[in-house]
Amino acid sequence: MIDTTDSQDPRTAHALAGRSLHGNDFSASEIAAWFEDEREGYFNMYYGADAVSAVPAEAATQYEYAALAELHGYRWLPARPWRHVLGIGSATGAELRPVIPQAQEFTILEPASGFASTEIDGKPVRYLQPDASGLMPFAAASFDLVVCLSCLHHVPNVATVLREIRRVLEPGGYVLLREPTHSMGDWRRPRQGLTKRERGIPLHVFRELIRDARLTVVRETRCMFSLTSRLQRLSRRRIWTLRMLVAADALICRLPVWPAAYHATHWVQKIRPTAVAYVLRHDAHASQPSIGG
Repeated sequence: MIDTTDSQDPRTAHALAGRSLHGNDFSASEIAAWFEDEREGYFNMYYGADAVSAVPAEAATQYEYAALAELHGYRWLPARPWRHVLGIGSATGAELRPVIPQAQEFTILEPASGFASTEIDGKPVRYLQPDASGLMPFAAASFDLVVCLSCLHHVPNVATVLREIRRVLEPGGYVLLREPTHSMGDWRRPRQGLTKRERGIPLHVFRELIRDARLTVVRETRCMFSLTSRLQRLSRRRIWTLRMLVAADALICRLPVWPAAYHATHWVQKIRPTAVAYVLRHDAHASQPSIGG
């Protein structure tokens, strides 16, 4: 059992207990060290540290969470053309495919150089390396859609990134987010199948960060029930591309009975939704509504 009491370093103890977000209060030097650990972490884990560009054609065109992104994100966007779409941590850009026909221009902030390409489904795309500080090299109101799916849990200073998202998003623009909301284990030790620094974002902390960034919540949906995720071990298909299964998962996650513990120390606490998806909007003059429900 992992100690989550204040007998250890208080900052770590608070984060493991879900009372704060590990990394969000780091110094500039700590953030820089985290960034270097995570820069190529995901790419190396799947394609090897010696690969320059070893992304299979299937991975470049098929997004393994496609049905999840559609049900909890893309379907809630207005039917309109998109002037300029920003993908944050979007790897090959496959997660952006639902809006490719309606979009004029794409930019992707992606630290792993092996994912970079010059087009997505025939549309030109510009890849840029993000800065460790979380500050973005764009003028205000540069984009009308920002997509950031399962990226922020690799980032230490989430508050900074969310504020930057609002700054570079034009009034009336939209944001799609999805992140794990459980601890993902003790990040002080190596964890199989995870990069060195990634950790989930406690749901109540995520809500506070979104509120503080002054982004309006259009929709919040809990998803990725822990037992649903285990089905991947039994299936040859990527389960989060199956629309009916994702819809059933959404219904299960809506039940108000699941444990709320961030860092599970008992098997009962592990039976719960493990992620949250958001559709957000930049409302320049609107007051921020309450989040949750």
